[in-house]
Amino acid sequence: MADGITPRATDYSQWYLDVIAAAELSDYSPVKGCMVFRPHGFAVWDLMKNDLDRRFRETGHVNAYFPLLIPVSFLSKEAQHVEGFAKECAVVTHHRLRMAEGGGVEPDPASKLEEPLVIRPTSETIIWHMYGQWIQSWRDLPILINQWANIVRWEMKTRPFLRTAEFLWQEGHTAHATRSEAVEEARRMLDVYEAFAADVLALPVVKGVKSTSERFAGAEDTYCIEALMQNGWALQAGTSHFLGQNFARAFDVSFQNTAGEREFVWATSWGVSTRLIGAVIMTHSDDTGLVLPPAVAPVQVVITPIWKSDSERELVLGHAERVRAALGSEFRVKVDARDTIKPGAKYFEWERKGVPLRLEIGPRDVAGDSVFAAPRTGGKKFGIPAATVADGVRAALAAIQAELYSRARARRDETMRTCTSYEGFKVELEKGGFVRTYWADDAANEEKIKEDTKATIRCFPLEGQEEAAGQTCFYSGRPATHVALFARAY
Repeated sequence: MADGITPRATDYSQWYLDVIAAAELSDYSPVKGCMVFRPHGFAVWDLMKNDLDRRFRETGHVNAYFPLLIPVSFLSKEAQHVEGFAKECAVVTHHRLRMAEGGGVEPDPASKLEEPLVIRPTSETIIWHMYGQWIQSWRDLPILINQWANIVRWEMKTRPFLRTAEFLWQEGHTAHATRSEAVEEARRMLDVYEAFAADVLALPVVKGVKSTSERFAGAEDTYCIEALMQNGWALQAGTSHFLGQNFARAFDVSFQNTAGEREFVWATSWGVSTRLIGAVIMTHSDDTGLVLPPAVAPVQVVITPIWKSDSERELVLGHAERVRAALGSEFRVKVDARDTIKPGAKYFEWERKGVPLRLEIGPRDVAGDSVFAAPRTGGKKFGIPAATVADGVRAALAAIQAELYSRARARRDETMRTCTSYEGFKVELEKGGFVRTYWADDAANEEKIKEDTKATIRCFPLEGQEEAAGQTCFYSGRPATHVALFARAY
């Protein structure tokens, strides 16, 4: 155990919680299942949010905001939707409190609402109610709206970032005149998520479509990106849903087409959440603590001056400030000039917080007009001339970003195996990773496998489905309909 961090090999779940605590990413809330974002953790989310928001705007989307509270009757309008979320909904029944006889407060019976309100578990219903008021003709389409919001799903088993009763996310909701436009939109946003995961989070993912039993409640198709964590478990990192005309029919949202006829609108919704922070932690971090890709590191470079006397202190702090100035606004830089702790303790603190690059400056570095660089990913330290420090830091951060992606991709690819028998499948599943199979689509058999092994179909990969032709299902022996990826998952 490294100063409070349990080794991954000893207890992966505890290691995850220890890394979060040591990096000061979040803390526990007095409300069970909820969490408090500490500044360092929220800064990571802010960087993710800013990059995604730019990508959404570049693909023609605009931001809006819809209410937190939704009438219960709205959820009842789409049968699959209410069935999928009914057990997770928090319900508001009163609008004020009163003093109780025994002390404290209680709901005022006189304030009982005529219709209870649900705290949004997702926003399709309230948004499609509004779209019904905004859409009249083909000229009003498409509508391409994104919302940044909080969501409440009353989870029984929670884990910080990965699954909490309240979480932060973005949810896109779009309306289209044709089926093909809506399918194209759902696939385009899946591509946006894949590129963001790879380029920003250094997270390799598999793009696919969910099985019938795993798809979003109310969708015709759910597309997804699936990532693999270091312990061999999968994590759904983002979803994009083709909703067909289900919500348009439920909320009577139709439009007059170019031929003057009325037809229902075609829809999509898509989202990623703060569980991406959990994905980054479990993909890249080590037994020392958090490891962050430079693209989402609140502090990309920490400069740690080293001195033994007052004269040396003035010398190295001056050099550190010149280096910081040379790095300019291109990088997120912090100079740790504290004299209350020793340099070794500083190094350890910033390593636990996942800072990608540490620049050490002592009297020798001042004399050599250079800095000494230590990447968080390990390897030998190296010198960078002060005259070219920006170029050196830029190259080092790019190398760290690429190395993290390369490591994660190699780990995923090494653990992806194809099985043609159920007995072999169970053996391979114990090793962790994705198990690739030929599958005859059957929800009952899918449930049996889940009960037996705790593994689920993570997706039918978008690439390589032609391989299923002529193959036999590894479980039922029937002709295969899909290539499927199974894994145990968070």
